[in-house]
Amino acid sequence: MRCITQLSGTRQTIGLNRVRRIMAAIAFVVMMCAATSGFAQSPTPTSIPTPTASPTPVPMPTSINDDQSAGNSALNLGSNFLERLGNQASNGFNRVSRTNPGGGGASAATEDPRYRTWFEGYGVSVRTDAQGDFVGDKRKTFGGVAGFGARVAPGVNLGFSVDQSHTDIDVPLALQSATLDLTQLGFSGSVDKGPWTWAFALVHGFGKVHSSRDTGLGFATAGYRAAVDGALTEISYYWTRDQMRIVPKAALEYVRATGAAFQEAGGLDPLSVGSTALSRARVMIGAEIGRYFILDQKILDLSAYSKFVDNFHQDLGSVQVSLGTQNIVVPGIGESRFGMDAGASASLSLTSTARLYVNYDGKFRNELTSHQGTVGFEYRW
Repeated sequence: MRCITQLSGTRQTIGLNRVRRIMAAIAFVVMMCAATSGFAQSPTPTSIPTPTASPTPVPMPTSINDDQSAGNSALNLGSNFLERLGNQASNGFNRVSRTNPGGGGASAATEDPRYRTWFEGYGVSVRTDAQGDFVGDKRKTFGGVAGFGARVAPGVNLGFSVDQSHTDIDVPLALQSATLDLTQLGFSGSVDKGPWTWAFALVHGFGKVHSSRDTGLGFATAGYRAAVDGALTEISYYWTRDQMRIVPKAALEYVRATGAAFQEAGGLDPLSVGSTALSRARVMIGAEIGRYFILDQKILDLSAYSKFVDNFHQDLGSVQVSLGTQNIVVPGIGESRFGMDAGASASLSLTSTARLYVNYDGKFRNELTSHQGTVGFEYRW
């Protein structure tokens, strides 16, 4: 019985020890959970965001497409005026009028020193295709010419004329537009020697450009000066048979256009734009074919011409564009090197001293197409 009692006491002692160990383990777990909960409830430090610098605005090459178009317009208008002056000297009908003023087979001995004056109104439509960063444009020009000429010696003729024009420029894909008001002064002359005629023309033009650019937050506008200078020399040979004629021609032309520097006003991020200068030299070779008809003592003359054009020198220039501290250089725009010109003319002599005429002149290049129509009146005395 004692052994059984001792075994029972020993078991009780072992059981109590086990319970104490379990309770101690539970207490330790509870303490660890409490400590972990305390750490979880402590506030997490808030990080301070690092400020991000705003990007510096940079000018875009397309931002001055309207100004590129204005410079190209001045260059082309200078060429148009030069070529019209040259054509007055070498045109077959004008040529025969100088040596045969009575027309219709009158004797050349009736030639007397004469003066003449002429007035013209014209319109030009031009489209330039996209090239590089230039998105393309549409231009419309309306203008008028008044001129005075004199035969200063047998076979020697001089003339002076003034051309005033207004051009509207639209660059729709760049949300830009501009206007060009240009005044050109032209001096021309010719020397007739047998069937040969040598002609020349000089032009100086000056004007004002007004540009407008939609920035999305208003319009950025600018106004600045533009100028154009040019010279042309032409040689032609007059061949006639009965009432028909063929006049081969060759000409050399040089034109230079400039634009002053300017600062835009208004809109978002107005630009500062440097001065520009572009020039072109070309050779033109072609021929005119014509015929005149005598109708009720009036002379109706019809003619057409075509010529090959080689723009063997084109300095398209470049312009610096600034926005704050950022600068870029934008190249100019021009024509393809080779192209064709073509046109037609109709002239009606009302009397031996007065006539009406209409002309069409077209220019066809890979990047440019131009159409010009002219209505004129000439009076001689």
